[in-house]
Formats: sequence, structure tokens, C-alpha cells
Amino acid sequence: MKNRFFKTPELKTFYILWSTQALSQLGSTMTSFALTLWLYQSTGSALRTALLSICSYAPYVLLSVFAGALSDRWDKKKTMLVCDALAAMSTVAVFLLLRLGILVPWHLYLLNALNGLMNTVQSPASDVAITLITPRKYYQRASGLRSFSSSLTSILHPVLATALYALGGMNLVIAVDLSTFAVAFLSLLFFITLPEENAGREEESESLPQAIRGGLQCLRDNPLVLRLIFFLAGVNLVASAFDAALPAFVLPHPMGGEGALGLVTSSAGIAMLLGSLLVSALPAPKDRIRVILLTMVFSLTTDNFLMPLSSRPYVWCLAQVLGYLPVPLMNANLDVIVRSSIPSHMQGRVYACRNAFQFFTIPIGSFLGGLLIDRVCEPYIAQCAPESLAVRLFGQSGGSGAGLLIFCLGIAAIVICGIFALLLRPYHFTEPS
Repeated sequence: MKNRFFKTPELKTFYILWSTQALSQLGSTMTSFALTLWLYQSTGSALRTALLSICSYAPYVLLSVFAGALSDRWDKKKTMLVCDALAAMSTVAVFLLLRLGILVPWHLYLLNALNGLMNTVQSPASDVAITLITPRKYYQRASGLRSFSSSLTSILHPVLATALYALGGMNLVIAVDLSTFAVAFLSLLFFITLPEENAGREEESESLPQAIRGGLQCLRDNPLVLRLIFFLAGVNLVASAFDAALPAFVLPHPMGGEGALGLVTSSAGIAMLLGSLLVSALPAPKDRIRVILLTMVFSLTTDNFLMPLSSRPYVWCLAQVLGYLPVPLMNANLDVIVRSSIPSHMQGRVYACRNAFQFFTIPIGSFLGGLLIDRVCEPYIAQCAPESLAVRLFGQSGGSGAGLLIFCLGIAAIVICGIFALLLRPYHFTEPS
């Protein structure tokens, strides 16, 4: 059974691209994790640490539409190679700044913004490349495997980053990162051939504004896809605020610290790994829209309500497992709907429009999460009387204000899911034959 799964001839090119890109992503994420710890320990500010995420996602919001239109016109393989190379150069820049002893937070903000710009251009090209090399009948399997690798990265990167840092410092972490980049770059360069698209000359003759309007029009013509994208934008608002709150909750907590943060982060990855394996083995559901809604309700409420009401790291890990286990199921069903609804020659610009609409809430959520912790939640908890409800629920030690915010995010998630359940009720998705 296992051999048949991984030796499917039609998926050979996909397996090469998926595995090598996943390895490179692991290296990049290890560096990001180590630098996040460095920044929080240097500043002690949730907001200044959240600015790393804001700088990464700002290019998605500002430039995704343009990047997608250009991606549909450019060679996908060359686009991915150039973006990978430029991202690696930013990692080299971090290495040099560290060696010189002059690395400061604004350097990381600038380099994260450059990396975000490269991801903005590369992401739609990569998504279309996956469509081109994957037969339609394997879309769910491909999505499950991509979730699997993402989950494995979430499990391994905090453990590996911590171990490598202890052995050789940030220099060794960056060296491993650049090695994984080299493997992915050379594999893409020499072993991946993308089939020609049927976009034809009509798209080549379009001006850039016409191409952008074409992507937006394609979304307007697919209202189900558009509403699902805005639903995920609401989910991302809550999730990004949670991500900004997590280090501020775990690191200063009396029962927390770096090790606890690594365990909590790895628990989310383990849950997504299990969810990805489940997705790859499950048959197609009868109602993909219903699955998307129910998984997000369960995910956002269990994690956000359970974690802040406990002071035990094992409960935080359990909350992460329950919260992240359904995420690959949601991603796979959303991916099938989008890939099946949008023609492949339009997907670059449509995926870019999706990035702009779906991810614009991430920098907003990250900013609000950090701001509310630093300026509202922590000061509020600090001035509360010991017998107050807030102190009885969340405590009054380090991280209590972040716990209060996480709980409030669970309430916000229920409201968002309820609104979109009503908005999506009239729509049905029919599986393509």
C-alpha cells in the first residue's frame, strides 16, 4: 500500500518538487524561529516581535494582485528560481550582520519585507506549477502531502533550531538553512520540467491592468470562491492575533520559557501532521463547504478557550493539538474547490488576488494582537484586584494579559464563523467529473 502511494508515476515530478521545497522551507523556518526568540528576548515587546510577521505579509497585501498578473505572463520555473535566490541572499545578509555584531531589529524588519516580496511573486507561480504537474484526480492527495510537509516543518523546526543553536549558534542555523536552499534550488533547476500551459497568446497580448482586471473578474464570476476567501480572511485575523499573543503568553509565564514554547509549537505541527495523513487517506466528503466551516469553528474555539484557562504546559500542548488537527482538512477541501473552479491559465492572477484578500488581515491581526497585549491587556490585568474574575481566570503573572486576549479571540472566532455560515448557505460545490 505504501509503495503504491509513493510510486505513482504521474506524481513523480510533484514528489521531487514538493519534497525539496519542503526541505528548504524547514531551513528557512528554523532561522525565523531563532530570530523571533532573539528579537523577543532583546526587546521584551509583543508588538515589536509581531512586526516581523507584519513586514512579511505586507507585500502580500500591497503587491499580490500585480505579482499574480505578472506570474501568469512569466515562466513559472524561472520565477521560482529567481525568488529563491533572492530570499537566500537575505539570509546571507542576516549572517553577515550577526558576524559583524551590528544586527538590530530594523534590519530584520527590512529583510523580512524583502522575503515577503519574494514570496508574493513566488507563491502564485508555485501554486500554478503544482496544478500543472498534478493530475486532477490527485489534487486532494497533493494538498494533503503539502499539509503533511508543512506540519512536519512545524514539528521539527523549533527542536532543530534549538539544538543547532546550542551546538554552533546562529551561524550553524543559517548554514543549515542555506544548505537546504541549495538542494531545493538545484533540484528545481535540473530535475523539474513544467508542461506548457494553454494560456496562449491572448494572455500575452494583455496589458498588466487588463490581466489584473481579468483575475478580479474571474473571482467575481465565482462567488463561492470569493466568499470562502473572505471567510479565511476572518479566520486569519483571529489566527494572526493568536500567533502574536503566543510568545507573549508562553515565554514570560512562570511555567513557560523557551522550551515550553518549542513544545507548544511542535504540538501544533504534530497535530497538522496527523491531520495531513488523515486527509490523504480520506475519501472526498459529500459537502466540502460544510467541512470547511465546521473544522474552523472547532479549531479556533478549542485552542483559544482551553489554552489561556490553564497554567500547565501539557494542557497548552493539548489545546494546540485539538486546534490544529482539523486545519489540513480545511485546507485540502478549500484547495480542491479553488483548483477545480478556476482555469489553470488564470490561476496565477487569481491566486494572487486570493493572497491579497485572504492575507490582508494577517498584518492587521499581528499588529492588533501585539498592541492590545502591550497597551491594553497586560496593563488591565496588572491593575485588577486579586479577587477579580479576570485574575481568577487568567492569573496575574507574566503572560496573563496575553491569555486574556487569546480567550477574547475565541469569542471573536465564533462570531466570524456564524456570519459566514449564513453567507455560504446558498452555495453548493459540485465535484468535477
